[in-house]
Amino acid sequence: MTISPPKKLPYGNANFKSVRTENNYAYVDKTQFIELLENENNKSKIFIRPRRFGKSLFLSMLSYYYDVNYADEFNQLFGDLYIGQNPTPLKNSYAVMAFNFSGINTTNFDAFQNSFFENIRDSVWRFLDNHKNIFSNIEDILLMIKNHKYSAFESLNWAFRMAESAKIKIFMTIDEYDHFANDLIAMGSTLGKDFYKNVITANGLVRDFYEKLKIMSDSGIISQTFITGISPVMLDELTSGYNIALNYSLKKRYNEMLGFTRDEVNKLMNEVGINPTKIVVDMEYYYNGYLFNEEAENKVYNSTMILYFFGQLLEDNSKMPKNLIDPNLSIDPKRLTYLIKNDSNRDTLIHIIKEGGIVSNILEKFSIDYLNDNNYFVSMLFYLGLLTIKDSTLDDLRLVIPNYSIQTTFWSYLREYLENQSPEIKLDIQELNESIKAIALDGDIHKFIDYVSKNAFSKLSVYDLQRFDEKYIKVLLLSYLLLHNSYIPISEYETAPGRTDIFLQRNPRFPQVKYEWALELKYCKTDAKELEISAKRKEGIEQLNQYINSSRLKDRPNLKSALIIFIGKDKYEIVEN
Repeated sequence: MTISPPKKLPYGNANFKSVRTENNYAYVDKTQFIELLENENNKSKIFIRPRRFGKSLFLSMLSYYYDVNYADEFNQLFGDLYIGQNPTPLKNSYAVMAFNFSGINTTNFDAFQNSFFENIRDSVWRFLDNHKNIFSNIEDILLMIKNHKYSAFESLNWAFRMAESAKIKIFMTIDEYDHFANDLIAMGSTLGKDFYKNVITANGLVRDFYEKLKIMSDSGIISQTFITGISPVMLDELTSGYNIALNYSLKKRYNEMLGFTRDEVNKLMNEVGINPTKIVVDMEYYYNGYLFNEEAENKVYNSTMILYFFGQLLEDNSKMPKNLIDPNLSIDPKRLTYLIKNDSNRDTLIHIIKEGGIVSNILEKFSIDYLNDNNYFVSMLFYLGLLTIKDSTLDDLRLVIPNYSIQTTFWSYLREYLENQSPEIKLDIQELNESIKAIALDGDIHKFIDYVSKNAFSKLSVYDLQRFDEKYIKVLLLSYLLLHNSYIPISEYETAPGRTDIFLQRNPRFPQVKYEWALELKYCKTDAKELEISAKRKEGIEQLNQYINSSRLKDRPNLKSALIIFIGKDKYEIVEN
C-alpha cells in the first residue's frame, strides 16, 4: 500500500491554479457553492467577510471555473472536487474580468484618482491580453492602453466593445471593493470624510465606475458580477448608481462558504500530517466561533488563523508555537480609534470588552456618515470580525466576541487606549516581565498586582474611573498578562460549578512554568466599610474553594489560587488559598 506524502499548507496563496497544481498543496473544497451561486436569480452578487477569510482565493476559483481560456484544464483543476463531479451549465463560458482595489493610494485626491484609474487600466489590459486568442486586432489597443493613450474609462469601453464583437459575455469579479473606503475611514479626519464623499457620491469617479458597470450589465455584456469586501460601508452610496446587486453575506445557505467548519479542519489536519493528539490547546476556543446567520448550524473558523497555527506546528515538529495568534490578523488601530472617537461608541466598546458581547442588530448597508450611530458602529464591528452572532432574542441578535484570538485584540486595544489617554500610565516592560516571571516560577502574585496598581490603576483618569469595577479590572489585568508568553490568560474559565475570573494556564511552549493560577477578583469603592470588605472576602474565598476543588482543576499540578480585593484605584489586598 502506497502512503501519500503529506500535503503542504497554502498559507498566503490566493491563486487557485497554483494551489491546485503546484507543490502538493491541500485545498478545502468550497466548489459546491459555485452551484448555489449560479442558481441564484440575481446576476450581481455582493459578499462580505472579515479580513483573511479566503475571499481572494474564492474569487480566483470562480475565475478559473468560468473563464473560457481554462476549459482544457477543467479536469486538472476541478476533476476531483465537488463541482468537477457536478459541473454547472455555465462552466468555462465567459471571459473573466478581474479587479482588485487593494493598494489604492489614498494620500490625497490626485494620488487616489491616478491610482484608481491606473488600477482600472491595468485590469483591463490584463483582461484583453489574457483573451487575445478570442479578440481580433487587439495588439494596437493593448499598446495604446499600456502607453496611457486611452483613459481608464476609454480602456474599459474598449474591453466591452471587444467582448461584444467576439460575442462572449463577461464574468466580472471585484475584490476589496471597499479597501480604499476603509482606508479613508482610518484617516479619521474631515479631509478623509470629504475625500470619501468626493470620490463615491454623485459624480464621484468611483460612482462613475459602478454606473458604467450597471449600464454594461443592463445591456447583457456583463453577464455575472461577484463583489467582495470586508464591510458594506460603500453600499449605501452605490445603491442608486449600482442598484442591481444583492448582498448575500447574511444568508443561511452561505454561512460556510468561506472559513472552515470543524469537519474541514479535521480533514485538513489529516491531509497535511498533523497528529491531533499533539495539539494541547483548544482550537475551537482559540479560532472558531464565527456565525453569519443565527439559524446556521455550523460555526466556522477563520481559515487564515488555522493555516497559521498548523504552519507553526509543522515548522517546529509539532511543538506548540510560541505565538498562537497570527500577527497579520491584528486590526488597524487607526480604524478602531476613528470608530470610537465619540463617547457613545467608546462606551459601547467598553461594554463589549467587559461583557463579552452586546445585544443589537446587524445592518446590511450603511454610509460613513452614520458610523457614530451605535447600531452602525456595532454592525461595523461585526463585519470586521470583532463580533459574531451567538443567537437571537426576539427581533435582535446577541453578538459575542468570536474567540480567544479576538478577545486578546480587544484587551490589548484597551490597554493601549488607556496609555494614550493617560500619559501618566507608563509601561516598564522589564519590570512587568519580571513580575510575571515571579508568578510563573516563584508562585508570587504580589509583584504583578503591585505593578499594575501603581503603574496603571492609580493613574486612571476620572472618566475611566467611572467604569472601574470587577470586570474592568479583569480585562485590564488580562491585557497586561498578554505581554508575556509564560501564560495563556483565560477569562471566565469554566470550572463547573462556577467560572473563575482569570485562569492562568501554563503555555505548553514553556513547561518550565511551575505554577498555574486561579484568580478571583473583587472590588470595593474607596470609602467601603470593613463590613463590606469582609463580606467580599468571605464570598471570594468560598468561590475559590469551589473552583480549585472542581473536577476540572483539582488534579492540575502546582495550582495556586488567590483572591484579590481592589479598594478604590490604589489599594488592594491579596488572600492566597
